Amino acid sequence: MVAGGLEVANNMHKLRLKAADSEKITINLGYIDIGHIDLLVQEGFYSNRTDFIRTAIRNQLDRHNDAVRKSVERHQLDLGLRHYSRQDLEAVQAAGEVLHIQVLGLASIASDVTPDLAQQTIASLHFLGALHASPAVKEALKGRMR
Repeated sequence: MVAGGLEVANNMHKLRLKAADSEKITINLGYIDIGHIDLLVQEGFYSNRTDFIRTAIRNQLDRHNDAVRKSVERHQLDLGLRHYSRQDLEAVQAAGEVLHIQVLGLASIASDVTPDLAQQTIASLHFLGALHASPAVKEALKGRMR
């Protein structure tokens, strides 16, 4: 029984990690569009509204893939997940340097980074997607975000 409980606990941990890989958004759609989506779900083309919307978004992103790739290169954006630990920022500080962070995806600053350390080491922060950082660090960097 313990082994089964351990397996469930491991699966729960994986689910929590998976949830952190996404961010909830809200959209407003017209009733006719919603009706069309519901009809496609009812007919079995999609499992639910969310499945339809995710598929539509991915199709549009695929359609514009070349333009996105060129823009990422032009703007010199880090693509995906970029995490900055306290040790990373302390090394930047020790070297007497500052960071100009540019991320398309998720920029993450460790929870043990102080607002003072963030201010001393992050000169600018540009992210397209999401920023995970403590409220105090976000506030300290507010004027450096574009």
